[in-house]
Amino acid sequence: MKKLMMTIALLVIAFASQAQTKFHDVEVNEATGPVKKMIVNVMGREQTYNFTKEGKMQIDGLSDAVYDADGYLQSVKLAMMGQEATIKYKWENGKIASQSTSVMGQEIKTKRTYNEKGAPSSEIVNVGGQEMSMPYTDYKYDDHGNWISRKTTIMGQEMEQKRTIEYYE
Repeated sequence: MKKLMMTIALLVIAFASQAQTKFHDVEVNEATGPVKKMIVNVMGREQTYNFTKEGKMQIDGLSDAVYDADGYLQSVKLAMMGQEATIKYKWENGKIASQSTSVMGQEIKTKRTYNEKGAPSSEIVNVGGQEMSMPYTDYKYDDHGNWISRKTTIMGQEMEQKRTIEYYE
């Protein structure tokens, strides 16, 4: 159960800087610019995110998205691994400051801090009262300034997260 919750938490985090778009779903995914497609690899699991030219995310299992008047995602439901998660976002200065995820009767709370390039420098994840700090280091960036590789340490284990980003021309 604990391993399943941590896996779901990592997938949600991955699900997880300003372009002139109507929707800011690209920013939810820690990117900027005319992103068309993003393939994220976390712990050997690959997730593909597609975006419209207006910046709206299109992935399987995503529903009930609620946006504010400026196009910032406030909440969404996401079906994954046979479960439905409700994710709520709090924004500060065009970036996600925190998010809460309700899944399987549990509340997962995440707080983010950012580095000078606007990418997350760390996240503190609280699952069932247990806090876990995830620092992000060794970033590699593409020509658009979006990260394509970074390292983190989770529960004493170092891992690399990679993503491939395709852009609209």
